[in-house]
Amino acid sequence: MSTKCKWVLRLGCIAAAAVCILIGIWRGECAVILQKAVKICLECIGIG
Repeated sequence: MSTKCKWVLRLGCIAAAAVCILIGIWRGECAVILQKAVKICLECIGIG
């Protein structure tokens, strides 16, 4: 595999990841993930 091909593949993966992140933000999934993270943290401490 040539160096140019590796760079194209890497940039394609980064672009795909960025698109998926933006779609998740657009759908409002950040709030859901934050709620789950807070719940898990409180359960680990023993409060929740």
